[in-house]
Amino acid sequence: MKSPINKLTQVTALLIAAGVALAGCSKKAEPAAGGEPAKRKILIGFIGKSLANDVFQAAQSGAQAAAKELGAKYGVDIEVEIRTPNDEDATKQAEAVEALTRRGVDGIAISCSEANTVTPSIDKAVAKGVSVVCFDSDAPNSKRFAYYGTDDKVCGAKTMDELAKAMGGKGTVAILAGNQSAPNLQNRVAGAKDALAKYPNMKLNEPGVFYHVETPEKAAEAVLSAQNANPGIQGWAFIGGWPLFTTDALKWPAGSIKVASVDSLPAQLGYLRSGHVEVLLGQDCYGWGTKSVEILLEKILKDQTPPDVRVVDPLTRVSKENVDEYGKHWEQWLKKS
Repeated sequence: MKSPINKLTQVTALLIAAGVALAGCSKKAEPAAGGEPAKRKILIGFIGKSLANDVFQAAQSGAQAAAKELGAKYGVDIEVEIRTPNDEDATKQAEAVEALTRRGVDGIAISCSEANTVTPSIDKAVAKGVSVVCFDSDAPNSKRFAYYGTDDKVCGAKTMDELAKAMGGKGTVAILAGNQSAPNLQNRVAGAKDALAKYPNMKLNEPGVFYHVETPEKAAEAVLSAQNANPGIQGWAFIGGWPLFTTDALKWPAGSIKVASVDSLPAQLGYLRSGHVEVLLGQDCYGWGTKSVEILLEKILKDQTPPDVRVVDPLTRVSKENVDEYGKHWEQWLKKS
């Protein structure tokens, strides 16, 4: 039989060994170079509506640029993980939110194709400690803490006002409206109709609102088909600039049918120069990315939220007079020579 002293010695030896092992583990966690603490890593998920839509390509560029710039500012390592579906699909967006939550992201920025479908997934993410901000298209009944983007009713109204100005306040018009289920576009259509009511010598064609899949090709097809079937349409309010993201989308002689459009991406500027479009109303597409990342970092690192839940970006009016100057912004934003 071993003596109590021997047993005590064995226990002490085990405790010492455990201490050495723990010390070894703790040393492995220490930074190796220069004694500087390792940078905190922040993982942000970014979900646009569709990769086929150029505005979300611009937004992604903005998010990645902001991650680099603000990472240096805050002394953190920021990774942006893009989970935008190839084509619009609210169910895939919801699945992306849930996958990012399982992945352990710190924050998510999302433009909602359809609010009701993504709201439960957003709420689950928030319940697990993920900060969520919406951009461009909101889910107002979700637990997201902020929204950044256009005031959509104002946007629709301004588009119609610009079209009315170009048409001299008279004529038959139509509205190009994108995805019928998107809450932001529903509000833009409502704003456009409200504005149209101010012009007694203008009327909405019957049918007057044309929905379509939000790709340049499908949008251009929708405009061409609608115009051929309804030759009395004299003006178009594009509440999104989808057909103008491709070339030769407007088949009529420049100026013969008036167009006012939302968005002002590089591909659209040629339509201003040619006279096929009267006015573009530029949303802050690049800023959807930069501002979303900034708002998320303020929340994640400082627990600060915007004074107002809805952070509205003003629209920029782009016409033939200022198109060249405006185009220089895109060269800077997308770092093109």
